Amino acid sequence: MHSRDLIEQYKTYVQEWRRYFHKHPELSNEEFETTKALAKELESMGVEVHVDDVRKTGLIGIIRGAKPGKAIGLRADIDALPVQEHNTSEYKSEVDGKMHACGHDGHMAILLGAAKMLMQMKDRLEGDVYLVFQPAEETGGGAPEFIKFGDWFEKIDAIFGGHVWIDLPAGLVSVEAGERMAASSLFSINVKGKQGHGAQPHQAVDAVVVASAIVLNLQTVVSRNVSALDSVVVTIGNIHSGSEWNVIPGEATMGGTVRFFDPRQEEYIVHRMRQIVEHTALAYGALATLTYEKRVPPTINDESCSALAEQVVIDTLGADKLSKMRKVMPGEDFAWYLQEKPGCFAFIGIQNPDVDAVYDHHNNRFNMDDSVLSAASAVYAEYAIAWLQRNK
Repeated sequence: MHSRDLIEQYKTYVQEWRRYFHKHPELSNEEFETTKALAKELESMGVEVHVDDVRKTGLIGIIRGAKPGKAIGLRADIDALPVQEHNTSEYKSEVDGKMHACGHDGHMAILLGAAKMLMQMKDRLEGDVYLVFQPAEETGGGAPEFIKFGDWFEKIDAIFGGHVWIDLPAGLVSVEAGERMAASSLFSINVKGKQGHGAQPHQAVDAVVVASAIVLNLQTVVSRNVSALDSVVVTIGNIHSGSEWNVIPGEATMGGTVRFFDPRQEEYIVHRMRQIVEHTALAYGALATLTYEKRVPPTINDESCSALAEQVVIDTLGADKLSKMRKVMPGEDFAWYLQEKPGCFAFIGIQNPDVDAVYDHHNNRFNMDDSVLSAASAVYAEYAIAWLQRNK
C-alpha cells in the first residue's frame, strides 16, 4: 500500500481535527488541553506517547517500524496566537482573543493524518518515526526548549516538517533545497532626551524627533549597507513616547525586527544599527541605546533531503503538485532542528478564494482550504517511509 491510496480515506478525518483545533486555540506554553487531545488520539491509534510532564504541553509519539533501522522525526507546532478571530465559520475560535491565525491547527491535523497512515503501513517502515508535537513556535524558543525534552532529538537521524502557506494555491507543495525562511531577531531602542514645555522646544531635547530620525536613518542599513543581491529586512514595529499634548517627552522606546539569510551578515548589520542609533541621538543632543536579541536562525533545507522530498511529492501527488516557491522573510523555529540534523521544511498550499482562504498569516480572517490537508499527510508519511528505506 502507498500513502496516495489513503488520501481520500482520511480526508474528512484530517479536516475534522483541523477544525476541532481551530475552535479550541491555546497560546504558546499554554497548550495543555491541546496536548491532552493529541495524546488521547494517538494512544487510541496504538502509538507510543511521551508527554512533557514538566511543562504539561507538547509530546512525542513513536511509531516502531516492522523492521529495524534509523529514526526520523515528523514535526508539527501546536500553539495559537493572541488574535481576535473575525471569521464567522461554524468552526471559528470559541476562545475570546485567541485564534489559530497561522495554520498550526492544520499542522497538527496533517501529522495526525500521517500517523494514521503510518500505523496502517507499518510493514513498510524500516525504522522508527517520531511524531513531534512541539509547543511555543510563535515565541521562537519552542524548538530549542523541546530539544531538551527526553532523548527524542538524540535518537532521530533526520527531521521533516512544513507550514501551510496562503500564498501558494491549495494542493501545491514546495520543498526546494537551500534557504527557505529567514533568521528572525528582535531589538529595542531606548532614547533619552530632555522633557520640556510644548511651547518652549528650545529648552528641551525632543525624544520624539530623535526617535523619528533614528527610524528614517535605520532604513539605510538595508538600502546602503547591504548588497542589493542579499535579502535583509529592518523593521520598526512600535514607538512609544509621551502622554500629554503640551509636553515634549524626554524619553522614547522603540521595538522592531531584523530578518536575513546569511548568518555572516548579522554582526555587521547589528554594528551598523548600533552606530546609527547612537550617533543619530548624539547629533540631537540625546542618548540612545540598542538592545539586540537573536530568536531563530535561517531555515535552510538539506539538498539530499529536499531532492528526496521532491520525488515523494511527485510519486504521491503527481508532478503537477510540485511547486517552486521563492524563499520568504518570516522566521520559523524549525530552523533550530536543522542546525544539528539534516532535514526538509515544506510549504503546503492552502489558498482558495472559493472558501475565502485568501488572508495572510496572522490576519484575524486567516483561513485555509483544509480539503487538501490529507494529501499533505500522505507526503509526510511517504517521506518518512522513503527516507528510512534510503538510509537503512
